[in-house]
Amino acid sequence: MRYAEVSVNSPVAQRRTFSYAIPSGLDIDVGQAVWVPFGDKLLQGIVLELSHYPSVEETKEIAGVIEPRPLLSPSNVLLARWISEHYLSPLFDAVALMLPPGFERKTVTFISSSSTTHEADTSALTGEQRQVLELVQRQSRVSLRQIEKTLGKKKAQTIVSQLVGRGLAVRSYELEKIKVKPKTVSYLRLAVTATEARQEAARLREQGKALKQAGLLEYLSQQTKPVSLSEVRRSVDCSSSVVKAVVSKGLVSVEQVEIKREPISYQGIASSHPLTLTPDQKSAFRAIKSSLPKGAKGNASPPVFLLHGVTGSGKTEVYLQALAEVIGLGRKGIVLVPEIALTPQTIERFASRFPHKVAVLHSKLSLGEQFDEWKRIRDGEFDVVIGSRSAIFAPQPNLGLIVIDEEQEWTYKQHDKSPRYHTRDVAIKLAELTGAVVILGSATPDVETFYHAQMGDYRLLQLPRRVTPRDGSAMPQVEVVDLREELKAGNRSLFSRSLSQAMSKAVANGEQVILFLNRRGAATFIQCRSCGFVLRCKRCEVPLTYHLAEDILACHQCNYRMPVPQICPRCLRRRIKFLGIGTQKLEQEAGHSFPQARLLRWDSDVTRGKHSHDEILGKFRAHQADILIGTQMIAKGLDLPLVTLVGVVSADTGLNLPDFRAGERTFQLLSQVAGRAGRGTLGGRVIIQTYAPEHYAIQAAAEHDYASFYDKEIDYRRQLHNPPFTRLACLIYSHTNDALCQREAERMKRLLSQEIESQGIADIELIGPAPAYIHRLRGRFRWQLILRGSELSAFLSQIPFPQGWTVDIDPAGLV
Repeated sequence: MRYAEVSVNSPVAQRRTFSYAIPSGLDIDVGQAVWVPFGDKLLQGIVLELSHYPSVEETKEIAGVIEPRPLLSPSNVLLARWISEHYLSPLFDAVALMLPPGFERKTVTFISSSSTTHEADTSALTGEQRQVLELVQRQSRVSLRQIEKTLGKKKAQTIVSQLVGRGLAVRSYELEKIKVKPKTVSYLRLAVTATEARQEAARLREQGKALKQAGLLEYLSQQTKPVSLSEVRRSVDCSSSVVKAVVSKGLVSVEQVEIKREPISYQGIASSHPLTLTPDQKSAFRAIKSSLPKGAKGNASPPVFLLHGVTGSGKTEVYLQALAEVIGLGRKGIVLVPEIALTPQTIERFASRFPHKVAVLHSKLSLGEQFDEWKRIRDGEFDVVIGSRSAIFAPQPNLGLIVIDEEQEWTYKQHDKSPRYHTRDVAIKLAELTGAVVILGSATPDVETFYHAQMGDYRLLQLPRRVTPRDGSAMPQVEVVDLREELKAGNRSLFSRSLSQAMSKAVANGEQVILFLNRRGAATFIQCRSCGFVLRCKRCEVPLTYHLAEDILACHQCNYRMPVPQICPRCLRRRIKFLGIGTQKLEQEAGHSFPQARLLRWDSDVTRGKHSHDEILGKFRAHQADILIGTQMIAKGLDLPLVTLVGVVSADTGLNLPDFRAGERTFQLLSQVAGRAGRGTLGGRVIIQTYAPEHYAIQAAAEHDYASFYDKEIDYRRQLHNPPFTRLACLIYSHTNDALCQREAERMKRLLSQEIESQGIADIELIGPAPAYIHRLRGRFRWQLILRGSELSAFLSQIPFPQGWTVDIDPAGLV
């Protein structure tokens, strides 16, 4: 008998698989989705291994196959196991990353009354128990979720358990409904010959009845192929009842035809050809090209290139020609870009070079679009997959090249749910398993990535010059304005004198301006000037931000909203003051200061629609606006030749966060947004406003000098024993009770300290426990412990973590 090791879709499963016997006659393969009995439920599982011997003595049988074709390739299976082991995530969470969109289905618990409920004595029940029992009897069956909405999760589960224990209620389980299916469209075709259809139409007209049926038959008799129902209704005046009538007579048949939901519209996208490479580009391309045939599966050190090129140096053209080379070798590619840089402009460049051979995967697609793209990728229909973080798990067969553009972006790290993986590390592991080559591209590489390149782990390729219409165009000139001097001169405006003059000149000359402020809203907080009270979110310990357009206060952590109070909730005085600025306030001030200019704002508040990014970018490219105001969305991947001026309204927003990466993030963001200027024949200028002009990150960004920034930053990291000279793990415990939360964090520190001592580990350091940067988030208090050292995954995998703990290996930041 054969056995399968199955990863089961249950939180109980954690990081282990379960042995199941394979019934005779059932053909099972690795990577296949199956139904398995798990306790008293029937759950989804993925087969990860086949063997002739089970890992336990007693096994249950696999109940059935969900889909005959494996959903995971052998390399996907190995990758899922590595993610689970390295990031200490439940195994099925890692597996689920690679499953078709909408595939995962949770178990829904239903409560129904038992056969003895009507005869039972319910006088001893509490009011809430009686309330639940009456609800169950009234509806015959109620989902546990419905009861939880009424009583709260914990109380509902307790009461249901009590009723089940008394024999008054029974639990049953069902899988939630299928979330997504292939999209089908109804097509009509004649079930008789065209001659017979015309004869029947003539007979109906002679009788003077069913004239609409006659018209439909005449129309279909003229068609050479099936016609969609929507097209029929546009061409012929007929209702669904008319269609049903001719179908019931056996004259017409209805077919369901599966159609593909296409996320890329190729309308207006002209085919493009490879550009002539500059000497720098040619050198980089040749190095990548020479490594492509050498890619072999199981290579412990896959070829990894760091393509370090200044903004506008032509990194994308190198990607495109490398992809063409890979495709010529019969292999395929994946291109990853940060979500905010996945603009229509970016997609257009790849779609024009590889027409109808590019798939797109990102969060703004509907579930149906994601599902169709996933299926077509697996079937080998696309040469290139372009997408955000999760596209690394696309089922691209015969993978030959992985490109990660803007590799320094923190959004490549999944930090809000398990598994908390970093896309860069996953890509390198996937390349090892598939024999692919990896290109990491950036104008401002992650300090750790550049360190690995310096150490020879990655191969460094450099593009030090811009590719612009004017050959050898210099990087834009950068001016740093000290806002302290502006205040001394009596200027309290958001715009320094230099920025104001430059904006007036650019707008007057018909050029375009970008204003960057990495903070949305109108006021970052509101405060009572009498007692100092600051309005905060009732669920999170953060100030509420004022949003001008909606005239509302909003929490940027949990989206709690409330109207703006007219009086202070504490002292009841009418001295409410709006403090700080965001993009909405900046837009308002720019309108007052430059009334002749046409304004556009680009931040997450105005891009909630599916096509919002396209519309804003389209307007600005068409010069329907003179000034574009935005957050970091405008800092990535935009090539706008008319932009001659970039103004950084405040360079200090992230500079003073309690995170060792704050300086690096500031340098990267300033360098990226500065790179939007001067990409055309008109040249460019950047003005950075700051209260800390002497800071090394701001000085290096102003000089476009990555080398000097890196030298200072790596020296600080070495002195303070921070990555890349060590590894980090962040452990956070959350609970509704702050004191209990602190006690559990302190208990965990004692346990970890004892374990370190007993194992004689010298290079693991514990920091904390301490309240997290946002101490209270969505109603739960948070305490954190930081581990610093090596081999942290192996050490922490032995530690039992109770519910409430999250473990983040290699966190992107500590705030």
